Amino acid sequence: MTPLPAARALDQFFLDARSRVLDLAATLDRVGRGADPAAAAADPRAKLLRQALEVLLSDAPNRAEKVQQVFSLAYDANWERPTPRF
Repeated sequence: MTPLPAARALDQFFLDARSRVLDLAATLDRVGRGADPAAAAADPRAKLLRQALEVLLSDAPNRAEKVQQVFSLAYDANWERPTPRF
């Protein structure tokens, strides 16, 4: 499969990406304006968001994969497979 030319990808996805960035900015503003923003800044979820944003701002390839890894648990070979409940 031939990759989409960069200019065409921008034409096709810019408005959607802009909307998502604005939504994220609004969420971060709400957290920052909330009571006790220092506690929120120390929350592990806020740290994960900051890590993901650092990945997005980098020029590294496969950013989507790397952002997914930020939010994922590490592989555990001893993980117990759940059994279905019937």
